[in-house]
Amino acid sequence: MTKKALYTSITLALTMQFSQVATVQAEIVDIEITNLTHAMHFTPLVITAHDSETSLFVAGEAASSELQAMAEGGDISGLESILSGTSASTASNPAAGLLAPTSSTMVSELDTAENTHLSIVGMILPTNDGFVGLNGWEIPTTPDTYTIYLNAYDAGTEVNDEIVNGGGAPGAAGIPVIPGMDVTTTASGVTNTEQNTLVHIHRGNIGDTNTDGGASDLDSRVHRWLNPVAKVVVTVK
Repeated sequence: MTKKALYTSITLALTMQFSQVATVQAEIVDIEITNLTHAMHFTPLVITAHDSETSLFVAGEAASSELQAMAEGGDISGLESILSGTSASTASNPAAGLLAPTSSTMVSELDTAENTHLSIVGMILPTNDGFVGLNGWEIPTTPDTYTIYLNAYDAGTEVNDEIVNGGGAPGAAGIPVIPGMDVTTTASGVTNTEQNTLVHIHRGNIGDTNTDGGASDLDSRVHRWLNPVAKVVVTVK
């Protein structure tokens, strides 16, 4: 090999190494989440940038106990514990409580720390085990603003009886207290069986208009929804 050819080969090798290093770098992102529903609330959200091997949920598979706790009662501590054992960059509960209908919350300047995927989960209230979810969206490397619309999922861990009784603990039937409603139930329950026990798209609340009984404690005039239930705007800087 001539000196010129050797120099060219070394130069190309170094250029490729520097190019590879340049592409493996942290992204700084802003994440705005808007509740698009008419009367449903989101409990504290988990927003996390993670690697491609991490998943908070997988549609068509059984929910983990940590996902169940979030979907049935809004308890995100188990999911936070899982993420703390990884390289994930996590921002929890940006709304400092419930995210009301039509309201937005923001995570600013999240350093992804070289993580490549974004996930978001939070219980939808009032539901038995419904949650809003984004699972492993690949974060673009090109600076820009990106919009994502999120669906409601059913964790498949609890019967959708639509009875508000202050429940919410994993394995305990019923819906936790919702804003503006006490825990006294008068409903007989929409159903006492659940055919799909895997994570799946939520079929929505049924509800009724009977305030003194009926099948559901939920009001069909306000507690129903159609997907999508949330809008996420990601700004890659």
